[in-house]
Amino acid sequence: MDVQLKTFQIAVDDEELAASVLTPARELPGVLFVHGWGGSQIHDLGRAKNVAGLGCVCVTFDLRGHPGTPRQQTVSRPENLADLLAAYDWLADQPLVDAQSIAVVGISYGGYLAALLTRLRRVRWLALRSPALYKDQRWEAPKLDLHRDGELLAWRRRRVSPADNRALAACEAFAGDVLLVEAGNDDIVPHAVTENYMIAFARARSLTRRLVADADHAFSSKAMQADYTRILLAWLTEMIGGARTEAASREVATHKRRSSETRSGAATT
Repeated sequence: MDVQLKTFQIAVDDEELAASVLTPARELPGVLFVHGWGGSQIHDLGRAKNVAGLGCVCVTFDLRGHPGTPRQQTVSRPENLADLLAAYDWLADQPLVDAQSIAVVGISYGGYLAALLTRLRRVRWLALRSPALYKDQRWEAPKLDLHRDGELLAWRRRRVSPADNRALAACEAFAGDVLLVEAGNDDIVPHAVTENYMIAFARARSLTRRLVADADHAFSSKAMQADYTRILLAWLTEMIGGARTEAASREVATHKRRSSETRSGAATT
């Protein structure tokens, strides 16, 4: 997210005015959306439209195994993680995208996959809404089979350490900025899961936590969806706007230092 500052002269009458132009980076931040289990990219397109208005290149996509496809019965976590890696690599490879400034926005199962992604690719900003958590065992098993584990919900109510879970281990190693959004009436991803994620993000540059008190796991009403969109947009605006301001401030500071050095050099000669 480099910003360029150039000096030039503006002619007026018989004189010239010293001027500077501060130009924003030509490459744009990228934002990758990952839908949850049982969802599709259609759920992300509305928010992607708003995020694109912040000056970002946004990508939504369908994970293999979303409803209505034959793969729903057999798709596994490694396959869906491969889907996410392919989508990330496509986005990062676009000429307009700053590959050092990519945000990943994941919901539920998509949040779980997004956490895993951070160990495999560079993610600057990570937004998770009601991120799910799964046992590491049976990693290659079909995703649908994981829900047949009668102990899964009880396990999700326990304290789980990053040492015992690969998604939480990825979060523990993550050093970027995090948004963690919790639904107050979530009967699929209980409060303990959010706590496990929050504790794991000990090395994050920043951690913003928001609770939508009346929301269920799916954020099933328009008001709940609007609340989440508002939270996400406000956070992305702060993160991306802040990064752009920091880049501009560095460039201005460098220009001031060089100008001061030039003046000092001229004075000594």
